[in-house]
Amino acid sequence: MTSIRIFADSTCDLPSSWLQEHEVGIVPLYVTFGQDVYRDGVDITPRELYDRVSREGQLPKTSAPSPADFLQAFTPTVEAGHSIIYISLSSALSSTFANARIAAEELPEGAVTVVDSLNLSSSIGLLVMKAVHAASSGHSVSEIVSMLEQVRGKIETEFAIDSLDYLYKGGRCSGMQNLIGSLLKIRPVIKVTPEGSLTPAYKIRGKRDKAAEQLLRNCVANRDRIDQDVIFVVHSFAEEEARMMQTVLREQTNARQVMITEAGCVISSHCGPQTIAIMYATV
Repeated sequence: MTSIRIFADSTCDLPSSWLQEHEVGIVPLYVTFGQDVYRDGVDITPRELYDRVSREGQLPKTSAPSPADFLQAFTPTVEAGHSIIYISLSSALSSTFANARIAAEELPEGAVTVVDSLNLSSSIGLLVMKAVHAASSGHSVSEIVSMLEQVRGKIETEFAIDSLDYLYKGGRCSGMQNLIGSLLKIRPVIKVTPEGSLTPAYKIRGKRDKAAEQLLRNCVANRDRIDQDVIFVVHSFAEEEARMMQTVLREQTNARQVMITEAGCVISSHCGPQTIAIMYATV
């Protein structure tokens, strides 16, 4: 009987122990400083990335795996007789989805099914874990894909950025906005739209803990609609806030698991340190 293996890319931000336990295949994106090219999560860590940005004052560029990268990753599993479901970073944010589909077309028909997560970070991981459990329960590829397409539209992803510096260095806000935002301690909150793109939701003025508290209030207000499987608290060098949020969410929601995960290099290069996020599915 053909088994189903789940693949994702390095932006899914799941703990390595979970990936190993459930044999989730990971295809890394790339982080590039000048002529130096690194595989996200393989050749470079977020700490190393931040240290280099601090030294050089420039953000790296990020890029998707090529079709050849996907083909190299998928082929051994397909040749071993398994079917693959690959869950990609949102197609509105990256060409990972398109490149994975090109690779899938090079393999036997039906061997690889590519699903657009329409999301990022551990919201992709949420879909990955649902696919893993569905596959282990004996569901077919078509059943799992149908489930993923339903769930992806019900995921809430909201994250607070501590500093405008990375948005400024990445060309996503002007120097004047960066200056004013820094003086007023404005922290933008970003949401993922149902179409898989990013949109500013609102701004929080004041200390960093106010941003964490606002994310918590928004989540707790929604607790009757939260899928009880798991809530992810994702952070980039904001562990203290993440643990506080985990404690509150355990006390004030019915989630069976509140999991802290760390943003990888690709996500971190766009949001910067001290970013904090809450991600969960609704019913």
